[in-house]
Amino acid sequence: MEVSIELRNARLDVDETTIGTTPILRIFTGAAPATTALSDSGTELVEMNLPSDWMGAAAAGVKALAGVWSGTAGATGTPGHFRLYNSGDTICHMQGTVGAGQELVPDSGSETITSGQTVTISAFTITANDA
Repeated sequence: MEVSIELRNARLDVDETTIGTTPILRIFTGAAPATTALSDSGTELVEMNLPSDWMGAAAAGVKALAGVWSGTAGATGTPGHFRLYNSGDTICHMQGTVGAGQELVPDSGSETITSGQTVTISAFTITANDA
């Protein structure tokens, strides 16, 4: 099936609206749980509250981070996956891989995160399935 760029962009913008303003991003060691409905797994390395307008407007079926995404690590380890929660911290809406060339990229790849380190996200994009 092919859909218009306008429909792809609208679908992506709904993702941000559904998750809401100032969501919570957590980065963990190891592999993500099988679904977002399952409990967290691995060691939580860093948690950050994202800015109110945390994603740019979708364009050409792609939506990218907006503003500064950063937080202070509370533990040391190798990042493996992230989970994105609504601002009320009640629903995990999204999860994926972390690292250079992955879905969520910390500054300079951050192969290892050290407790007390400021972690800044340098890249995060969502692409429409049919883009």
